[in-house]
Amino acid sequence: MITVCGELVIDLIPSGDPTPGAPPQYTAFPGGNALNVAVAAARLGATTHLMSRVGPGPFGALLRDHAARNGVATDAMLTAPEPVSLAVVELAEQGSASYSFHTVGAADWQWTAAELSSAWPADTRIVHIGSISSWTPPGSLAIADLVRRVRAEGTALVSFDPNVRPTLIDDDEAVRAQVTELRRVADVVKVSAEDLAWLEPGADLDEAAARWATEGPALVVVTDGGDTLRAARPGGAVLRVQPPSVTVVDTVGAGDSLAAGLFAGLARTGVLTSAQLRDLPEPELTALLDDAALVAALACTRAGADPPTLAELAAARR
Repeated sequence: MITVCGELVIDLIPSGDPTPGAPPQYTAFPGGNALNVAVAAARLGATTHLMSRVGPGPFGALLRDHAARNGVATDAMLTAPEPVSLAVVELAEQGSASYSFHTVGAADWQWTAAELSSAWPADTRIVHIGSISSWTPPGSLAIADLVRRVRAEGTALVSFDPNVRPTLIDDDEAVRAQVTELRRVADVVKVSAEDLAWLEPGADLDEAAARWATEGPALVVVTDGGDTLRAARPGGAVLRVQPPSVTVVDTVGAGDSLAAGLFAGLARTGVLTSAQLRDLPEPELTALLDDAALVAALACTRAGADPPTLAELAAARR
């Protein structure tokens, strides 16, 4: 069972081409790192729980309904009085997305240790944290305590994706320190080249992947949009995977879909400990990464965070 812990965000995505002089029109898509990963994993056939704090009103209902309709267990989605986070999305011509966030006082950042303890699904074998909730206080401190405990107990494979949003960061060095701590207690780390450039300006992607893999994780995956994906394990050579080429509608949720594709593959093949991941033969790891990259590519062919189903993934493999 996969448990995803983190934020829920309503993505307001432009609807069609703007009309000069008219107010812009947006469509509300359910999103956020945690929701996107959970939905993508569930669509790929994995038993998935979502640990989140859900604000009131129609947006909160939309988020709950989207999770449930896609097969995500919602028992760990706690009702919260604070508002739902919003992200206004701007799309470039090639479909890449930038975000303007409205998150002050939102439900996602208010986790307490007691809430996390009560919501934790007992049979979790893979837990994923990341994005804004993993480095935004006060809730980030409780989340860090949770994953440290899980890693120490060895009951679940811990995954982390920093998914840095610089416009939301007041203290750069505090966030860099938090990310460093979390990546060192995780078993799996996924980081984009863009995030890495902010975390370690000027860092070489190969060198950083290999170095991070010596500092705690069993696997470090560095994505670079449609360019080469890199993967490193302790003491091994950097593995390279070329993502498939597709016609991109937008890139919303692409990294989340890739992570979910990897988790679903690990669950399907029974690779659920750091030792198993470190010892996995390279051809088998490459196959898992190929699948994950294909999941992300398929998500880019549709508007919003709309990852493929297991049947769609199987059809695309042919």
